[in-house]
Amino acid sequence: MNKGEPIRYQSFKEFYPFYLSQHKDPICRNLHYLGSILVLLIFFVSIFSGNYQLLILLPIVGYGCAWVGHFMFEKNRPATFQYPLYSFMADWVMLVQGVLQVFKR
Repeated sequence: MNKGEPIRYQSFKEFYPFYLSQHKDPICRNLHYLGSILVLLIFFVSIFSGNYQLLILLPIVGYGCAWVGHFMFEKNRPATFQYPLYSFMADWVMLVQGVLQVFKR
């Protein structure tokens, strides 16, 4: 592998620790949680109201919250630029794990 070339993860299990290492700042993580929860809210409001035009907001809200976290607080480049599918999956796994941690307290 050449220097600067992205690592090619062979599985999500292999990728996820890297993903978490890119989300150490609690504000960044909380912005991810906020974005994911807002995405779910907008999705369900859109479906149940029949206002499908709201769906255009999904990537704006989801990525917007996450990218603010990365650029302003984490000070790194979002993993989604190099690993879009794994990063999308990891956002939801991190959200579920965060929710489960809250309920364990």
